Amino acid sequence: MDILSETIAAIRTGNPGSGLFVRHAPWGRRYPRVPGASFHVVLQGSCWVLAPGGEPIALGAGDVLFMPRGADHDIVDTLGSPITEVAAPGEPREIPGPGVRTALVCGAYELGRRRSHPLLDELPEFIHLPARPGRHPALRAAVDLLAGEIAEPRPGADAAIPALLDTLLLFLLRAWFDEQGDDRTGWAGVFGDPAVAAALHAIHDAPDRAWTVPELSALAGVSRATLARRFTATVGEPPLAYLTRWRMLTAARLLRESDTPLAGVARKVGYQSEFAFAKAFKREYGLAPGQYRRAEEPLEAVAV
Repeated sequence: MDILSETIAAIRTGNPGSGLFVRHAPWGRRYPRVPGASFHVVLQGSCWVLAPGGEPIALGAGDVLFMPRGADHDIVDTLGSPITEVAAPGEPREIPGPGVRTALVCGAYELGRRRSHPLLDELPEFIHLPARPGRHPALRAAVDLLAGEIAEPRPGADAAIPALLDTLLLFLLRAWFDEQGDDRTGWAGVFGDPAVAAALHAIHDAPDRAWTVPELSALAGVSRATLARRFTATVGEPPLAYLTRWRMLTAARLLRESDTPLAGVARKVGYQSEFAFAKAFKREYGLAPGQYRRAEEPLEAVAV
C-alpha cells in the first residue's frame, strides 16, 4: 500500500458520514467542532463560511471546503444573515422558503483523537478548493458520484457512499498537495522526495524492524545527515521519532480492528517484550493496550 493510503487507514477510527443539506435564503447555520475531519461541497447556489477569528470565505457552486481537524464554523447565505440553526443529527434535509436555493453535500470522518499524525497536523484549519475548469478532475468526478448517490439512493448505496467518501478524502488531500506547486514543503514535499519516500515506505512496511538511521539512509541512497535533515523538514520529526509514532498508530489499529493477542501486537510493532510495549503504548495513549482495546471511544453523533 502507498504512503498516503496507509496513513489514512492508520488514523481512521470509524465510518464516515454524509448528507445533503438544502436551504432557501435567508439562513444561517452553526457547525460545532467535530472529532475528526469534515467537508462541504456546494452543489447549487452560494454561501459564506465564517470562522472564529478568520476572514469570511466565499463559496460558489462546485467549491469544496475541507476542515482536516473538524474546526467549528458558521455558514450563511449572505454576510449579515443571522444564525438560526445549529447542525444536529436527524434534522430535515430541506427547509422550503421564498429565497434563493443553496444545496450542499456535507460529510465527516472519524479520526483517532488520542494520537494524531503530522500529515493532518500541518494542514490549515480550512482548505478551500475553488471550482476551476480543468482543475482536479478526479476530485470533481468523486463529488459528482457522491452527490448522485446521496440525492437519489439506489440499491447498493449503503456500500457505495462510504467507499466514495474514502475516495473523496484521498482526492481532497491530493488536490491540496497539487495546489502547492513545485515548491512544496512539509508532507506535500514527501511525495516528491524519493529519499524520504523510500525511508517512509521502509518504516510503514516493516514497523517491527529495529531500524537505524544508517540503514534507512542506505535504502534511501543518501547520507545519514541528508536523510535526517530532509526527513525532519518534510515529515515533521526525525526518522526514529516517526518510527515510534508509526508503531503506536499501527498497534492502536490492530487493537481496534483485530483480536490479535497483546504479545502478538507487540511483536508486530517491534517489541519483543509485552511489558516494554505496554509501557510505550500507555505513554502515547494514556491507557494500557488492554484498556484501550476494551474502552471503545464513544462515537459522537455528527451532524452533516
